[in-house]
Amino acid sequence: MSQDSKVKTTASSPPVLTKARKSLPVLDPSGDYYYWWLNTMVFPVMYNLIIVVCRACFPDLQHGYLVAWLVMDYTSDLFYLLDIVVHFHTGFLEQGMLVVDKGRISSRYVRTWSFFLDLVSLLPTDVAYVSLGPHTPTLRLNRFLRAPRLFEAFDRMETRTAYPNAFRIAKLMLYIFVVIHWNSCLYFALSRYLGFGRDIWVYPDPAQPGFERLRRQYLYSFYFSTLILTTVGDTPLPAREEEYLFMVGDFLLAVMGFATIMGSMSSVIYNMNTADAAFYPDHALVKKYMKLNHVNRRLERRVIDWYQHLQINKKMTNEVAILQHLPERLRAEVAVSVHLPTLRRVQIFQNCEASLLEELVLKLQPQTYSPGEYVCRKGDIGREMYIIREGQLAVVADDGVTQYAVLGAGLYFGEISIINIKGNMSGNRRTANIKSLGYSDLFCLSKEDLREVLSEYPQAQAIMEEKGREILLKMNKLDVNAEAAEIALQEATEARLRGLDQQLDDLQTKFARLLAELESSALKIAYRIERLEWQTREWPMPEELAEADDEGEPGEGTSKDGEGRAGQEGPPGLE
Repeated sequence: MSQDSKVKTTASSPPVLTKARKSLPVLDPSGDYYYWWLNTMVFPVMYNLIIVVCRACFPDLQHGYLVAWLVMDYTSDLFYLLDIVVHFHTGFLEQGMLVVDKGRISSRYVRTWSFFLDLVSLLPTDVAYVSLGPHTPTLRLNRFLRAPRLFEAFDRMETRTAYPNAFRIAKLMLYIFVVIHWNSCLYFALSRYLGFGRDIWVYPDPAQPGFERLRRQYLYSFYFSTLILTTVGDTPLPAREEEYLFMVGDFLLAVMGFATIMGSMSSVIYNMNTADAAFYPDHALVKKYMKLNHVNRRLERRVIDWYQHLQINKKMTNEVAILQHLPERLRAEVAVSVHLPTLRRVQIFQNCEASLLEELVLKLQPQTYSPGEYVCRKGDIGREMYIIREGQLAVVADDGVTQYAVLGAGLYFGEISIINIKGNMSGNRRTANIKSLGYSDLFCLSKEDLREVLSEYPQAQAIMEEKGREILLKMNKLDVNAEAAEIALQEATEARLRGLDQQLDDLQTKFARLLAELESSALKIAYRIERLEWQTREWPMPEELAEADDEGEPGEGTSKDGEGRAGQEGPPGLE
C-alpha cells in the first residue's frame, strides 16, 4: 500500500492525531489539535495588530517598556515560526480523504499564497535596529500579514461555539475597537507631526497639567477618534489641509463602518429569529387566528401559556425538522444518544435488536401537554403509545377529579393499543382517562410508524406480540377463546389464500400452454399462406390469355404450359 493511500477517516469520530511514517505527527485541519493551535495564534497576532501600532505612535510607551516589548516581540516571532512548522505538518483533503504524506503536504503548502504571506511576515526586518535604533517599532509592520490566521481562528470558533450569535457580536465589537484604536494612534501621530496645541483640533500641548501623562494621551485620542467614527459630532473644526483630509477619511470610514455594523446586527437578529422559528412554533400566527375567530379568553390564555412554557424551558416539538439536513446515519446517532435510554424503559421494547430501537428512535415525536389537559380519554381509539419523559400524569375517573394512580417520568402507557394482539377484549380502545397534572413532556410513537419498522423485523414483531399477550393475561383482558378463534380464522384464511395461489399457478400454466399452441397454429397458417402465394405467382395474367386467343392458339396448350411452369417452380425451400 502506497504512502499516499494512508488516510484517516473523520466522519463518525472526533478528530484525533494521525501519524505518518512513524515520525512527527500530521494534524487533521478539522481536528481539535489544529483548532487549539489556531486559538493560540490569536494572541501573538492580536499583540502585533494592537501593540505595535500603539508603540509606533506613542513614543513614551515605546521608551518606557523597551525590555518587555523586545521579549514579547521575539516570543510572538517564535509562535509565527512554529505556525509555519505546524502548516508543514497539517494534512489536506483530497477526494474526501485526509492526505498525510509530508512530501505532498509541503509541496502543496509552499505553492499557496498563504505560505508567501507567512514567510514575509517573519522576515527579520528588525535587524535594522542596528542602524535605526531599538525605538523603531514600525520595522515590525510586516507582522500584520499574519492577520488571515486570526480570521481563520474566528471562523472555527464561530462554528464550534454553542452561542454563535453572541460570538458574532463580540467579534464585531473587537473589530470596531481595533479600528478606533488604530485611528486614535494615527490622530496622535498626526498631532505630533503638526505640533501639539497648535490649534484646537490637534492634541493639546503636553506642557499643560494633566496632558503629559501617557494614559491621558491615549484616552483623549481614543475618545476623539470615537466621536469621529461614530459620527456623533461635537468635534473641533479642522484648520489645516492635513486635518481636513484626516476628517474626510474618517467620515468615509465611519459611513462604511456604520453600514457594516447595521448589516451585521441585522444578520445576527435575523439568525436569532430564524433559530427561534426553527426550534419553537410561531405563536403570532396562532394568536392572530384565535383573535379573528373570537376564541374565548380562557382557552386563548391556555394556548399562550403553552407557547410561553416552550420558550422559557427550551422545549422543542419539531426535532425531526431540526435534524432533517443531517445524513440519515448521523441523524440516527444523534437521536439514539438523546432518546434511546427512554425507549429502553418500555417493557415491550426490552431485549429488542439495537438496529430496531435505532429506527424506532427516529419515529418518536415529542409532545408537551399543559396542566389539566387530557392526553387520552376512555373509549378513544388508540393509535399511539406514550412515554413520559418529564412531568406527572394522573389516571382519573370520568369526573376528571378522582385519581386512581399517578404516572411519573420513565413510565409509559398505551403500548398495547399499537400492537394488534388477538383476543384483546378492549380492542384498540383506551381503557382509562389520562390527564396531565402539570406541564408534561411525552414521546409519542404511532401505530403506523411501528408497523413500518416492524415490517423489516418479523422476529421482533413476534416477540413484541408475545410480550403484549403476557401483559394482557396479567390484566385479565385477553379472551383465550377469541384468540383461538382468530388464530383458526387466520389459519383458514391463509389456507384459502394458499389454495388460490395454487389455482392461480395452474391457470397460468394452462394459459401459457394455450398461448404456445396458438403461436404454433399461427406459424403453420402463415407457412401455408406463403406457399400458396408462391404457387400463384407464375399463373398467366388475363391479358396474356386474351393475346393467346387472338393468335388462334388453343387455350388448352397454354393452360397446360402454364400449369407445367407452375408445377415446376415454387417458393425457395418449399416442397
